[in-house]
Amino acid sequence: MSGIYIHIPFCKQACHYCDFHFSTSLKKKDELIQALAKELEMRKDEFQNVTVDTIYLGGGTPSLLSIEELQLLISTIYTYYKVSEVPEITLEANPDDLSEEQIITLSKSPVNRLSIGIQSFFEDDLKLMNRAHNVNEAKECLSVATRYFDNISIDLIYGIPGATNDQWRENIEMALSYNIPHISSYALTVEPKTALEHFIKKGVIENVDDDIAQQQFHILIDALEAHDFVHYELSNFGKEEYFSRNNSAYWQGKPYLGIGPSAHSFNGNDRSWNVSNNSKYSNAISSGRLPIETETLTVTDKYNEYVMTGLRTVWGVSLEKIEKDYGKTFKDYLLLQAQPFINQHLLYIDDEKLLVAKKGKFLSDGIASDLFKINV
Repeated sequence: MSGIYIHIPFCKQACHYCDFHFSTSLKKKDELIQALAKELEMRKDEFQNVTVDTIYLGGGTPSLLSIEELQLLISTIYTYYKVSEVPEITLEANPDDLSEEQIITLSKSPVNRLSIGIQSFFEDDLKLMNRAHNVNEAKECLSVATRYFDNISIDLIYGIPGATNDQWRENIEMALSYNIPHISSYALTVEPKTALEHFIKKGVIENVDDDIAQQQFHILIDALEAHDFVHYELSNFGKEEYFSRNNSAYWQGKPYLGIGPSAHSFNGNDRSWNVSNNSKYSNAISSGRLPIETETLTVTDKYNEYVMTGLRTVWGVSLEKIEKDYGKTFKDYLLLQAQPFINQHLLYIDDEKLLVAKKGKFLSDGIASDLFKINV
């Protein structure tokens, strides 16, 4: 099984924290949609013997597209690829784009999962982040969406400067009140060259406090696990049967095809990525060229990636797989590097799997990097 990710590089306005590739000008949207469909056709041979199980329209803001544009992209996949009988087809959306009419239209389309960028139910937080929607739009959107879609995920951000732990608890309670089966939640991070970094340097916004972010992360885990959510990946919580199939495939090393400017692909041996420029991307595709760069992963690269993704998940890092795929030397190295973290009760071994303990979860990416082998 495999997935196709389509990057829709347009947004109404720039969120202060975002460092993804997008444009706030929609002038060349039609041209770019045609280029996305053309790239899907050009790359069909890469998935010749593969069944597509997930289609994910991300961005950017895919909900800016009309239903006809979405249908074009999805039908192009069905034309050139073998798609499973019941694929997971996710649309990332912002609340301000999802009117009741739009939600009803989407519910009659092939899209069967919505991922809605709520981020917070507090107006001050939304203004600080420069989100395009307000709290009333968020609540109204969820009230309507839950009537027409069963499979909904929402995004929430914690560690926002000035947001207290009690406010964060209110955010979680508000999300739970809509009976959403999946929540993705991320710490606010200060990415280079973003407006957020600029405002923090100028003293307009106070800096992100890692201690508060860690406290709010653990508040989130306790609250969601008490409501029968499984913390199946570092930033993702789902009810049984509602884990994101798209993201789970990525964390488990399944192949995926990334379509659109800045999109990444992986085939098991090579990682590739498209140019992060809408005009260069469209011009290349229209002239029959793929604007793509590729790197072939070494055994060490693959080991490091598996450790990084495995430790983020409830499935952990299989010691048996490490030995089978990479050799006993890698397994011995992993166990040696992991021992100090096991002694500190940050990692543990269960059923021949290396897993992150609850108190180590907030630190798991840093722990993983200490387990990496260096390419010599």
